[in-house]
Amino acid sequence: MLFSLASAHHGWRWTTGDNIELTGIITDVKLGNPHGVLKVRAEQEVWTVEVGQPYRNARAGLEEGDLAVDVEVKIEGEPSADITEKLMKAERIWIDGQLYELYPERD
Repeated sequence: MLFSLASAHHGWRWTTGDNIELTGIITDVKLGNPHGVLKVRAEQEVWTVEVGQPYRNARAGLEEGDLAVDVEVKIEGEPSADITEKLMKAERIWIDGQLYELYPERD
């Protein structure tokens, strides 16, 4: 179901337009095109988080292995308009206090 949820949500039209913050531990990583997808366990819930395309992640300063299982992350981004999906699109990611701006042009 991870692939079908993620592949159905290109762009931003499916999000609320407002940002939330999510802090948790990465439990699964699938990076690549059209965008990467993380599973993040936060407060006993598992969220699916879309991250950038490979070029966008690299431009933000993320290196291979930064987004990995068991890494703690803080993510700011827009959740799905249907909050029961536990799905969000990341704009910014913090790992060990280091900020990675995936979409610096977005608020």
